[in-house]
Amino acid sequence: MEIVAVPAFSDNYLWLVHDEASGETAVVDPGDAAPVLAEADKRGWPLTQVWNTHWHPDHTGGNLAIKEATSALISGPAGENIPGRDVALKEGDSIHLGDRVGQVIEVPGHTLGHIALIFDEERIAFVGDTLFAMGCGRLFEGTPEQMYRSLQRLVGLPGDTRLYCAHEYTLSNARFAAHADPRNAAIAERLAEVQRLREQGKITVPTTVAQERETNVFVRATDEGEFTRLRKAKDSFGS
Repeated sequence: MEIVAVPAFSDNYLWLVHDEASGETAVVDPGDAAPVLAEADKRGWPLTQVWNTHWHPDHTGGNLAIKEATSALISGPAGENIPGRDVALKEGDSIHLGDRVGQVIEVPGHTLGHIALIFDEERIAFVGDTLFAMGCGRLFEGTPEQMYRSLQRLVGLPGDTRLYCAHEYTLSNARFAAHADPRNAAIAERLAEVQRLREQGKITVPTTVAQERETNVFVRATDEGEFTRLRKAKDSFGS
Protein backbone atom coordinates (compact mmCIF):
# COMPACT_ATOMS: atom_id res chain seq x y z
CA MET A 1 0.00 0.00 0.00
CA GLU A 2 1.58 3.27 -1.13
CA ILE A 3 0.06 6.39 0.43
CA VAL A 4 0.69 9.91 -0.86
CA ALA A 5 -0.43 13.19 0.69
CA VAL A 6 -2.01 15.66 -1.73
CA PRO A 7 -2.14 19.11 -0.10
CA ALA A 8 -5.26 21.22 -0.68
CA PHE A 9 -6.72 24.51 0.56
CA SER A 10 -4.73 25.97 3.46
CA ASP A 11 -4.10 22.85 5.54
CA ASN A 12 -5.97 19.79 4.17
CA TYR A 13 -4.35 16.51 3.17
CA LEU A 14 -6.17 14.39 0.57
CA TRP A 15 -4.71 10.89 0.70
CA LEU A 16 -4.06 8.83 -2.42
CA VAL A 17 -3.89 5.12 -1.59
CA HIS A 18 -2.41 2.81 -4.23
CA ASP A 19 -2.36 -0.98 -4.31
CA GLU A 20 0.41 -2.03 -6.68
CA ALA A 21 -0.73 -5.63 -7.12
CA SER A 22 -4.18 -4.72 -8.43
CA GLY A 23 -3.34 -1.30 -9.82
CA GLU A 24 -6.29 0.18 -7.92
CA THR A 25 -6.12 3.62 -6.34
CA ALA A 26 -8.46 5.24 -3.84
CA VAL A 27 -8.56 8.81 -2.60
CA VAL A 28 -9.58 9.64 0.96
CA ASP A 29 -11.64 12.79 1.60
CA PRO A 30 -11.10 14.65 -1.70
CA GLY A 31 -12.25 18.17 -0.92
CA ASP A 32 -10.82 19.35 -4.25
CA ALA A 33 -10.76 17.22 -7.40
CA ALA A 34 -8.07 19.07 -9.39
CA PRO A 35 -4.96 18.28 -7.32
CA VAL A 36 -6.10 14.68 -6.81
CA LEU A 37 -6.63 14.05 -10.51
CA ALA A 38 -3.34 15.74 -11.37
CA GLU A 39 -1.32 13.70 -8.86
CA ALA A 40 -2.95 10.41 -9.88
CA ASP A 41 -2.31 11.18 -13.54
CA LYS A 42 1.31 12.13 -12.87
CA ARG A 43 1.89 8.79 -11.16
CA GLY A 44 -0.05 6.78 -13.73
CA TRP A 45 -2.46 5.55 -11.07
CA PRO A 46 -6.02 4.90 -12.28
CA LEU A 47 -8.38 6.39 -9.69
CA THR A 48 -11.03 3.75 -8.97
CA GLN A 49 -12.47 4.65 -5.56
CA VAL A 50 -13.35 7.59 -3.30
CA TRP A 51 -13.54 7.03 0.46
CA ASN A 52 -15.22 9.71 2.57
CA THR A 53 -15.02 9.83 6.37
CA HIS A 54 -17.66 12.54 6.80
CA TRP A 55 -19.78 15.04 4.87
CA HIS A 56 -17.94 18.36 5.30
CA PRO A 57 -17.30 20.06 1.93
CA ASP A 58 -13.53 20.25 2.41
CA HIS A 59 -13.67 16.43 2.42
CA THR A 60 -16.33 15.77 -0.22
CA GLY A 61 -16.23 18.80 -2.53
CA GLY A 62 -14.31 16.96 -5.24
CA ASN A 63 -16.46 13.82 -5.27
CA LEU A 64 -18.65 14.58 -8.26
CA ALA A 65 -15.87 15.93 -10.47
CA ILE A 66 -13.72 12.88 -9.72
CA LYS A 67 -16.64 10.57 -10.46
CA GLU A 68 -17.30 12.33 -13.76
CA ALA A 69 -13.64 12.13 -14.77
CA THR A 70 -12.91 8.56 -13.66
CA SER A 71 -16.19 6.73 -12.86
CA ALA A 72 -14.71 6.04 -9.41
CA LEU A 73 -16.95 4.28 -6.88
CA ILE A 74 -17.78 6.60 -3.96
CA SER A 75 -18.15 5.15 -0.46
CA GLY A 76 -19.05 7.14 2.64
CA PRO A 77 -20.88 7.07 5.95
CA ALA A 78 -24.46 5.84 5.76
CA GLY A 79 -25.72 8.45 8.21
CA GLU A 80 -24.56 11.50 6.27
CA ASN A 81 -25.28 13.27 2.98
CA ILE A 82 -22.31 12.31 0.80
CA PRO A 83 -22.27 13.71 -2.78
CA GLY A 84 -22.39 10.94 -5.38
CA ARG A 85 -22.26 8.14 -2.82
CA ASP A 86 -22.60 4.64 -4.29
CA VAL A 87 -21.88 2.62 -1.13
CA ALA A 88 -23.21 3.54 2.32
CA LEU A 89 -20.82 2.44 5.06
CA LYS A 90 -21.70 1.61 8.65
CA GLU A 91 -20.08 -0.05 11.66
CA GLY A 92 -18.73 -3.49 10.79
CA ASP A 93 -18.72 -3.01 7.01
CA SER A 94 -15.57 -3.53 4.98
CA ILE A 95 -13.91 -1.80 2.05
CA HIS A 96 -11.55 -3.37 -0.45
CA LEU A 97 -8.60 -2.12 -2.48
CA GLY A 98 -7.43 -5.06 -4.52
CA ASP A 99 -6.97 -7.86 -2.00
CA ARG A 100 -6.56 -5.45 0.90
CA VAL A 101 -9.45 -5.25 3.32
CA GLY A 102 -10.32 -2.36 5.62
CA GLN A 103 -12.91 -2.32 8.38
CA VAL A 104 -15.35 0.51 9.04
CA ILE A 105 -15.85 1.81 12.57
CA GLU A 106 -18.15 4.64 13.58
CA VAL A 107 -16.41 7.47 15.44
CA PRO A 108 -18.98 10.24 16.03
CA GLY A 109 -18.15 13.54 17.66
CA HIS A 110 -16.89 15.90 14.96
CA THR A 111 -20.00 14.93 12.98
CA LEU A 112 -22.66 12.45 13.98
CA GLY A 113 -21.98 9.95 11.20
CA HIS A 114 -18.17 10.18 11.06
CA ILE A 115 -16.39 6.91 10.26
CA ALA A 116 -12.79 5.69 10.28
CA LEU A 117 -11.30 3.09 7.95
CA ILE A 118 -9.01 0.56 9.62
CA PHE A 119 -6.60 -1.71 7.73
CA ASP A 120 -5.52 -4.11 10.47
CA GLU A 121 -2.98 -6.11 8.48
CA GLU A 122 -1.25 -3.00 7.15
CA ARG A 123 -1.49 -1.17 10.52
CA ILE A 124 -3.08 1.84 8.81
CA ALA A 125 -6.13 3.91 9.77
CA PHE A 126 -7.76 6.83 7.99
CA VAL A 127 -9.34 8.89 10.74
CA GLY A 128 -10.58 12.05 9.00
CA ASP A 129 -11.22 14.85 11.50
CA THR A 130 -11.79 12.71 14.59
CA LEU A 131 -8.19 12.41 15.78
CA PHE A 132 -5.37 14.75 14.75
CA ALA A 133 -1.70 14.51 15.60
CA MET A 134 -1.70 15.74 19.23
CA GLY A 135 -5.32 16.84 18.94
CA CYS A 136 -8.91 16.05 17.99
CA GLY A 137 -11.66 17.57 15.91
CA ARG A 138 -14.06 20.24 17.05
CA LEU A 139 -17.48 19.12 18.21
CA PHE A 140 -19.72 20.45 15.46
CA GLU A 141 -22.50 17.89 15.84
CA GLY A 142 -21.64 15.29 18.45
CA THR A 143 -21.19 15.39 22.21
CA PRO A 144 -18.00 15.37 24.27
CA GLU A 145 -18.94 11.90 25.48
CA GLN A 146 -19.18 10.62 21.91
CA MET A 147 -15.85 12.12 20.91
CA TYR A 148 -14.07 10.82 23.99
CA ARG A 149 -15.32 7.30 23.29
CA SER A 150 -14.35 7.60 19.62
CA LEU A 151 -10.82 8.67 20.51
CA GLN A 152 -10.47 5.80 22.96
CA ARG A 153 -11.48 3.37 20.21
CA LEU A 154 -8.79 4.72 17.91
CA VAL A 155 -5.99 4.68 20.49
CA GLY A 156 -7.03 1.15 21.40
CA LEU A 157 -5.56 0.02 18.08
CA PRO A 158 -2.05 -1.52 18.09
CA GLY A 159 0.61 1.02 18.97
CA ASP A 160 2.37 0.84 15.59
CA THR A 161 -0.81 1.69 13.67
CA ARG A 162 -0.25 4.76 11.49
CA LEU A 163 -3.05 7.30 11.75
CA TYR A 164 -3.74 9.38 8.64
CA CYS A 165 -5.68 12.49 9.59
CA ALA A 166 -6.92 15.15 7.21
CA HIS A 167 -5.32 18.42 8.38
CA GLU A 168 -1.94 19.93 9.22
CA TYR A 169 -2.87 21.13 12.71
CA THR A 170 0.01 19.58 14.63
CA LEU A 171 1.92 22.72 15.60
CA SER A 172 -1.15 24.41 17.07
CA ASN A 173 -2.11 21.19 18.83
CA ALA A 174 1.41 20.74 20.21
CA ARG A 175 1.47 24.27 21.58
CA PHE A 176 -1.83 23.69 23.35
CA ALA A 177 -0.62 20.33 24.70
CA ALA A 178 2.49 21.99 26.15
CA HIS A 179 0.24 24.61 27.76
CA ALA A 180 -2.19 22.03 29.16
CA ASP A 181 0.47 19.58 30.38
CA PRO A 182 3.65 21.63 30.90
CA ARG A 183 5.47 18.95 32.90
CA ASN A 184 5.20 16.30 30.18
CA ALA A 185 8.70 15.93 28.72
CA ALA A 186 7.46 13.85 25.77
CA ILE A 187 5.12 16.67 24.74
CA ALA A 188 7.90 19.26 24.99
CA GLU A 189 10.17 17.08 22.88
CA ARG A 190 7.52 16.51 20.25
CA LEU A 191 6.68 20.23 20.11
CA ALA A 192 10.31 20.97 19.31
CA GLU A 193 10.33 18.29 16.60
CA VAL A 194 7.10 19.59 15.05
CA GLN A 195 8.46 23.14 15.01
CA ARG A 196 11.58 21.91 13.22
CA LEU A 197 9.57 20.01 10.61
CA ARG A 198 7.26 22.94 9.90
CA GLU A 199 10.18 25.36 9.60
CA GLN A 200 11.54 23.02 6.92
CA GLY A 201 8.18 22.93 5.16
CA LYS A 202 7.66 19.24 5.94
CA ILE A 203 4.39 17.56 6.90
CA THR A 204 3.94 16.15 10.39
CA VAL A 205 1.57 13.27 9.65
CA PRO A 206 0.85 10.41 9.72
CA THR A 207 1.20 9.93 13.42
CA THR A 208 1.02 6.65 15.33
CA VAL A 209 -1.20 5.30 18.06
CA ALA A 210 1.83 5.04 20.36
CA GLN A 211 2.73 8.70 19.82
CA GLU A 212 -0.81 9.81 20.55
CA ARG A 213 -1.05 7.76 23.72
CA GLU A 214 2.07 9.55 24.96
CA THR A 215 1.52 13.14 23.79
CA ASN A 216 -2.15 13.77 22.94
CA VAL A 217 -3.81 15.40 25.94
CA PHE A 218 -7.29 14.57 24.64
CA VAL A 219 -6.73 10.83 24.52
CA ARG A 220 -4.79 10.99 27.80
CA ALA A 221 -7.75 12.59 29.58
CA THR A 222 -8.78 10.35 32.46
CA ASP A 223 -12.53 10.71 31.87
CA GLU A 224 -15.16 12.49 29.81
CA GLY A 225 -15.22 15.43 32.21
CA GLU A 226 -11.53 16.16 31.80
CA PHE A 227 -11.87 15.75 28.04
CA THR A 228 -14.74 18.27 27.96
CA ARG A 229 -12.68 20.80 29.90
CA LEU A 230 -9.70 20.37 27.57
CA ARG A 231 -11.79 20.63 24.40
CA LYS A 232 -13.40 23.86 25.61
CA ALA A 233 -9.98 25.25 26.51
CA LYS A 234 -8.59 24.38 23.08
CA ASP A 235 -11.51 26.09 21.35
CA SER A 236 -10.42 29.42 22.83
CA PHE A 237 -6.65 28.82 22.63
CA GLY A 238 -4.58 30.78 20.10
CA SER A 239 -2.55 29.07 17.38
